[in-house]
Amino acid sequence: MPARMDDVMRLCCEVSAHEEIKVAVKNSTKGAMVAGGSAFVGGLLGGPPGIAVGGAVGGLLGSWLTSGQFRPLPQILMELPPPQQRQLYESIMAVLGNLDWTDAAQLVSLVMGNSTLQQQVAAALISYVTKELRAEVRYKD
Repeated sequence: MPARMDDVMRLCCEVSAHEEIKVAVKNSTKGAMVAGGSAFVGGLLGGPPGIAVGGAVGGLLGSWLTSGQFRPLPQILMELPPPQQRQLYESIMAVLGNLDWTDAAQLVSLVMGNSTLQQQVAAALISYVTKELRAEVRYKD
């Protein structure tokens, strides 16, 4: 990863940790597999009515399995694949504009020392997470 991108990723982690942002990435595939599998088993065991009952039970189970899995945003950011990191980097650079820094520590210091810039970076992060990752965001508990 290029140094500037690494600096921006570190900044994103620092800002999200400071704001105590947690997110739950919705795992709809897992929920759909549980619902579909339950409908299939219900159909095998009970015919057409079993499909309806299995689908309903599976849908509830799938919803329960995929809800409430909030993790700290820095953890999720560090797990992003390179194309998504690049996309986040570009979003944050749009906020940073022509800000000049020499290393990650200086960038973090510049942004954390400017509350307006810090809020703009946090807003860009939340926007990225909700739109691109389709995640649910939760702030300080």
